[in-house]
Amino acid sequence: MKIKFKKNDEVIVIAGSHKGKTGRIVKVDINNNTAIVKDINIVTKHVKPGQGNDGSIKKMEAPIHVSNLSILVKKATKTSPAQFSKIGYKFDKDNKKVRILRKTKKEI
Repeated sequence: MKIKFKKNDEVIVIAGSHKGKTGRIVKVDINNNTAIVKDINIVTKHVKPGQGNDGSIKKMEAPIHVSNLSILVKKATKTSPAQFSKIGYKFDKDNKKVRILRKTKKEI
């Protein structure tokens, strides 16, 4: 499965317990088809004490599968819900491959 998301893309979660939340991608893992989105899917990690550091409890973002994410086109307002789109590709006039939003046909 090809991952079409890149770091710093604004995405919306379309499935799962965090459905409807938006955030920016911090990291993309192409081997596991997952992405880490800032301030979404927060988990508690217990770190054992080791040499040079004390044990602690940390809160961190866990990865989300890319099938549960979609690119955000327009944020939600009081009167309208958030709009999202799939990502497509096209070649520009210089024969460079560029990413586009499939709903609006605009370049990303």
